[in-house]
Amino acid sequence: MQWKHRHLLDVDQLSKEEIYHIFELAKSFKEINKRPVKKVPTLKGKSVVLFFAEPSTRTKTSFDMAGKRLSADTFSLAKSSSSLKKGESLKDTVLTLEAMNPDCIVIRHWHSGAAGFVASCVKCSVINAGDGWHAHPTQALLDGFTLYSLGFEFKGKTILILGDIAHSRVARSDIKLFTKLGAKVRLCAPKTLLPFDTSTWPVDVFSNLEDAIQNVDIVICLRLQLERQENGLLPDLREYSIRYGLNYKILKKARPDVKIMHPGPINRGVEIDSHLADFERSLILDQVNSGVAVRMALLYLYILGTK
Repeated sequence: MQWKHRHLLDVDQLSKEEIYHIFELAKSFKEINKRPVKKVPTLKGKSVVLFFAEPSTRTKTSFDMAGKRLSADTFSLAKSSSSLKKGESLKDTVLTLEAMNPDCIVIRHWHSGAAGFVASCVKCSVINAGDGWHAHPTQALLDGFTLYSLGFEFKGKTILILGDIAHSRVARSDIKLFTKLGAKVRLCAPKTLLPFDTSTWPVDVFSNLEDAIQNVDIVICLRLQLERQENGLLPDLREYSIRYGLNYKILKKARPDVKIMHPGPINRGVEIDSHLADFERSLILDQVNSGVAVRMALLYLYILGTK
């Protein structure tokens, strides 16, 4: 497939066929990650800037590892070590980076739309690694690939996204990806953690977890952003855990072969029971593993495929 996209800002840019093309390419790169020598010369001589203005463990490390395994040179830049801390504008920072002729900038930023703004300023490819509450396309793609790798058929299946929907860029991108692939999506959260208006979203919204989890195939737990409690959006963490935390008792109401996912980091005992996070049907570490393969596929496509 000839790749026609220069930037990845969100999954709604991609057709269903393009998503499956990414999955198939990721599958081939996943095989490389199992070799004794986990490196190929595919992107030798190419350079990738990892510009993370927000903290990250999984996304940043997996992009770094993905680039290195393809033999690209990767350079990390955090807010604390950039001129953003000195008051430099985002535009001037990225123009400075582009003057060094990178082939791709992977950006995470606290402002929604930041990745799109950067893409409008530079000539190299831009991959959105999370911008504000807006989007996290690579997380959605790795979530989809994790299920695809297990032979999961999306059409007609039901996926529940549970937790802090209002502040979640992962939820927004997951909804777009899973509905595009034919799955039905349910959301469940207290009203204070739901977006103000979901009437145009292709989802079913629940405030009662026992109703929401009936006969679902996949449960995706979202991190409860604890800073939201300080803003008065939650009365009490213990009450939240009782009503919306995933545990064995509530999980029995889902399908017998239900799988559990979580983008991380996990607040064990809050949004998910600690034992369930390590449960045999938990795909949480599979998601981490998938992240490297998917990001290898994306770097390959967005650096070489658009030339």
